Amino acid sequence: MFSSERKGLILSITIGVVLVGAAFGGGYYFGANRHLDIEKINLLNKYPAIAVSTSTVDFDPFWKAWTILSERYVSKKKIPTDQEKVWGAISGLASSMGDPYTVFFPPVESKAFAETINGEFGGVGMEVGLRDRTVTVIAPLKDTPAYNAGIKAGDKILKIDGKPTTDMTVDQAVSLIRGKVGTEVALSLYRDGVKQPIEVKIIRAVIQIPTIDTESRKDGIFVIKLYSFSANSPDLFRNALREFVQSGNDKLLLDLRGNPGGYLEAAVDMASWFLPVGGVVVKEDVGKTGGEKIYRSRGYNIFTDKLKFVILVNQGSASASEILAGALSEHGVAKLVGERTFGKGSVQELVPITADTSLKVTIARWLTPNGISFSEGGLKPDIEVKPTDEDIAKGRDPQLDKAVEILLKS
Repeated sequence: MFSSERKGLILSITIGVVLVGAAFGGGYYFGANRHLDIEKINLLNKYPAIAVSTSTVDFDPFWKAWTILSERYVSKKKIPTDQEKVWGAISGLASSMGDPYTVFFPPVESKAFAETINGEFGGVGMEVGLRDRTVTVIAPLKDTPAYNAGIKAGDKILKIDGKPTTDMTVDQAVSLIRGKVGTEVALSLYRDGVKQPIEVKIIRAVIQIPTIDTESRKDGIFVIKLYSFSANSPDLFRNALREFVQSGNDKLLLDLRGNPGGYLEAAVDMASWFLPVGGVVVKEDVGKTGGEKIYRSRGYNIFTDKLKFVILVNQGSASASEILAGALSEHGVAKLVGERTFGKGSVQELVPITADTSLKVTIARWLTPNGISFSEGGLKPDIEVKPTDEDIAKGRDPQLDKAVEILLKS
């Protein structure tokens, strides 16, 4: 099951998580009179690509619309300032990319987004994304308010505190769901197979993201349930593998169902326990400007081809879960059992536009070792098993049962 000369590695090797970030930004502003001042001309000279793009675009329709709206629009509501109209134009530019994860943050939203990613927040404990232009639950996290309220992966969020989510971005939805600890948020959900919307009221709490559970079953199967790819998950995963080796079992079941992902470094590190040094874990396609970057195994691979290995996935498995599952499946290390995964295979960067605004932009897409993008459609398991309503009602787990059957027969 494992190489004797490498067995000691699992007990002693130190795993480090390295996070690398980059930020860059530039902007330009056309005044309502269509004239550029000296500072803006200098900016175009500094970034010639901008000058080229603007010289080939007809801005007359934009300024005609600007003039009509400025002179003729009437509303009982507050009329936006010229600066607010600029923010709206940039928001429209971002949305024209057709990517739900590319979003412009005006001043208020930018501050709120920065606070949610940098500090402690009150929430309900679920990951959300866009599927078919609808805000959808990727997965509720174990033992959180959302999990305890019965929210399920795949639930579509129709309303948040009575506000329809139609045309709402993921970040706008998240900002409404999050709030002060102890306050209530009301969600209206659509669930496949349920005719009427499900109304749920949840009390916000400080969310502690769970990471890992292990179980050594009597039938000789060792189960690792991984809930997230956090900064400390590589160390916890190493400890779980050490338990597996010490248990004497040769059948491993990794459960990634409901795991919305996390750190790329964590996924690469975990894959390294099963792949030879240099083996491709995931490819990062950065488009026309940057080509392709490849993330490779560090070669901890302590297991031989005698290892019997199944990975459970479902529509709540996303991002780093799809990276790890895709790599181990395509290298022939493990079989995938369950349902098609969520399909969150893109990379975002938060870029400052001004001192108090920012643009979250998709800068790359993940590809499996064989070059397959799972951004749309997710990963298809080797063996598809979808629980029925009766299974759920009676507490049965046919996906787990199928994984166990495969492992015991192998």
